[in-house]
Amino acid sequence: MSGRDEILGKAKDEMRLSERILSAIPGFKGYKEKELRRESDRLIRNHLHRRLRETEDALKKTFQRLSDERLYGVLENTDRLVMEFDRVKARIDHASYGYTGFFDVIKIDEKDLDEMLNFDSNLIQTVERLSEEVKALKETKPEEVAKSLEVIRSSLSSLEETFNERNEKILGVK
Repeated sequence: MSGRDEILGKAKDEMRLSERILSAIPGFKGYKEKELRRESDRLIRNHLHRRLRETEDALKKTFQRLSDERLYGVLENTDRLVMEFDRVKARIDHASYGYTGFFDVIKIDEKDLDEMLNFDSNLIQTVERLSEEVKALKETKPEEVAKSLEVIRSSLSSLEETFNERNEKILGVK
């Protein structure tokens, strides 16, 4: 079972009795499943934001260590990377939760929501990889810091690219 299916399955398992009764009503079940997918999507992105915030905090601590060690050659790149983290983190935090109202022009159907959850699964994997890369930066030899920063920047770009593809899917342009 994929991570997306596990999250959706857990949300279904935790439905209250009244929700289970109402899900038996024709038409309500599909509506409720959409709501569960939207809630799962919201929970995933809250997790992404939290993990990015933690990773950014770890990068800031590493920045301080690099400054204390007077590694001035990499401080500017590290500072830019911190700003990039902040920008990507804010975009994820303020993104749409895959919800469109009944009369909205752009509709998101269940298949699209499933695809969004697949995007989010990829985002989670990338955020975890970023976290590990930033942790490894603490132990990096001074002469290898610049290379490690580029690896982290590349992973952050990959995260943002996947997130952009997700937004294009929401808007129906992809």
